[in-house]
Amino acid sequence: MADLYLTNTLTRKKEKFVPIKEGKVGVYSCGPTVYWNQHIGHMYAYVQWDILVRFLRYLGYEVKWVMNITDVGHMTSDEDTGEDKMEKGAKREGLSVWDIANKYIKQFLDSMDALNIKRPDVLSRATEHIPEQIEIIKQIEKNGYIYRTQTGLVFDTSKFKNYPDFAKLDLKKQKAGARVEVDTDKKLPWDFLLWVTNQPNHIMLWDSPWGKGFPGWHIECTAMSVKYLGEQFDIHTGGKEHVAVHHTNEIAQGYGAYGKKLANFWLHNEWMTLKGEKISKSLGNMVTVENVEEKGYKPLALRYLILNSNYRKGMDFTWEALDSAQAAHDKLTYLMQSFRTSNRTVLSSEKELKVEKYREFFVNALCDDLNVAKALGVVWEVVKSNIPSEDKYDLLISFDEVLGLGLSSIQLETDVSYTLPESGIKLFAPPSLSDEIIQKMDSREKERAKGNYEKADEIRVEIEKIGYKLLDFQNGPKLTKI
Repeated sequence: MADLYLTNTLTRKKEKFVPIKEGKVGVYSCGPTVYWNQHIGHMYAYVQWDILVRFLRYLGYEVKWVMNITDVGHMTSDEDTGEDKMEKGAKREGLSVWDIANKYIKQFLDSMDALNIKRPDVLSRATEHIPEQIEIIKQIEKNGYIYRTQTGLVFDTSKFKNYPDFAKLDLKKQKAGARVEVDTDKKLPWDFLLWVTNQPNHIMLWDSPWGKGFPGWHIECTAMSVKYLGEQFDIHTGGKEHVAVHHTNEIAQGYGAYGKKLANFWLHNEWMTLKGEKISKSLGNMVTVENVEEKGYKPLALRYLILNSNYRKGMDFTWEALDSAQAAHDKLTYLMQSFRTSNRTVLSSEKELKVEKYREFFVNALCDDLNVAKALGVVWEVVKSNIPSEDKYDLLISFDEVLGLGLSSIQLETDVSYTLPESGIKLFAPPSLSDEIIQKMDSREKERAKGNYEKADEIRVEIEKIGYKLLDFQNGPKLTKI
């Protein structure tokens, strides 16, 4: 098994990944708060963690992937202030919190499916794990890490001397701000809520040893990761925004309950931005997977675009970049179809060696902190190589177990070769092509021959409006039905 190196936020270093149990890996990913649509910035992160899980399985590990769904306790500020996001969503749309949760869980799962993100092995809702959260709070209380205030049960960060280490917080510079105004009984402004008891009108309330209330946001992840992966597991993932508060508090809770770190590796993704700004509802620049589809793009083109980045670097989204990604994905899809229909030949020893070399290049790229862009480059090297087409197909299908570009689900089409009457160019397209399309394609090729590319592009747009996608190859243009 190849050595995998990942950048661990715990150490700020790229480290060799060694699982706790040989051959098995437990992965926990912070999932969505389901009070609103998940936009492409959110989905960028989930594609990255899908790649991680797929690649671990490609390497031969048995992986258990757990993801939470937050449907209670996440305030509008990550620092425990403001209104519960679920209640805010319910008021906004005139629905119950349960209906809001179900509506946006569906939107999230639809987006996952559209981007070919494999469903986690366990997708766990916070509201379905209240007993587990209560039990872990009782354990933290037993170990002396909790005090009570007018607001509820609070984690005493002064009892955990390593509290600032993970996020490299300078607590001397931390300001109390709104948190102290909300709860003046807190010993330190960064102490955080485990169980809220002072909101009797909150829609979601549960009985507990401390009175009716609801859990704080941070405790759910500790409770559910431990339930499904044990008191110590391999990898915890999330966005960089989780480092300073949410994951810092998770680590504190783990030590408070069990006296040890819960996860060996903490991986954090950079953001997908739009014109250099974080994508968010408040900035009014939200783009969802549904919006991408409404504009005529295939969701897998968005996945292809995301694969051109690294989880630690993020990327800036543009529609122009998505255009290029869709063209590249369409081209790869067409080529895979042609490779699939070739007659199989026996590989020479030289070409068999080359196949294994490409496989090695692909694995080595991903072993280097999930360098997906480099792995995607290997795909195109295979496409251009001189190994037999049918072996290209087999190798690329193998790579797609990790990349998830849907190459194995390509439907075979029977293309017909047309010779355009005036330009003499060969056109490959479905049978029974109309005279109108043939004439437009002929006109386009004549304009291209004259160097009138602007006019040729205008004709391309006309053809696409009629319902055909156009791709250019060395042996002639290709039309497919949109």
